[in-house]
Amino acid sequence: MITVVDYGMGNLRSVAKALEKVGLEVKVSSKPEEIKNAKGIVVPGVGAFGDAMHNLDRLNLLQPVLSAINEGKPYLGICLGLQILFEYGYEFGEHEGLGVLKGKVVRFENREGYKVPHMGWNQVWIKQKEGLFSGIKDGEYYYFVHSFYAVPQDEKDTASITDYIVNFCSAVQKDNIWAVQFHPEKSQKAGLKLLENFKNFVKREG
Repeated sequence: MITVVDYGMGNLRSVAKALEKVGLEVKVSSKPEEIKNAKGIVVPGVGAFGDAMHNLDRLNLLQPVLSAINEGKPYLGICLGLQILFEYGYEFGEHEGLGVLKGKVVRFENREGYKVPHMGWNQVWIKQKEGLFSGIKDGEYYYFVHSFYAVPQDEKDTASITDYIVNFCSAVQKDNIWAVQFHPEKSQKAGLKLLENFKNFVKREG
């Protein structure tokens, strides 16, 4: 059973449906014990970094999520679920994240000819070809909606980059941690292929 962590941020059902479509048994839950008992966890979310961390803390979900990561359970982060992995986020002030990856989350600079948020289809250039992006072509298109992006301290954590104002980290992969800035549940066949890779990872680890 995969648990999609419900901490009040974003449309969780569309993520759950996409996971079910690739053959995973999924439960959407905000109960700490169900996160502890899951074979793997998925943390999606749309909104502000600080609000995400506040909600996880308020619902007593911080420790279960951290424990799942530290125990080596497969973790898939989507959008905010990627950003909160880092040490700090700078959205409406400075906020502490989970700190399981070293680095920070910053806002796109304003630049003539570019709109913020970065919204729509864009290409993903793969840095780690095994695991998260196994069987996916370099330069594949995925769907993005975000104004902030992660800056990993260790370049080896970056699984892909995307060009928008800057070349930014659009996915990370380290041990049992997989996370993407884009939305695989909105990215049609390419998104389902990525979720299928996660399913295979869960089965292998389980």
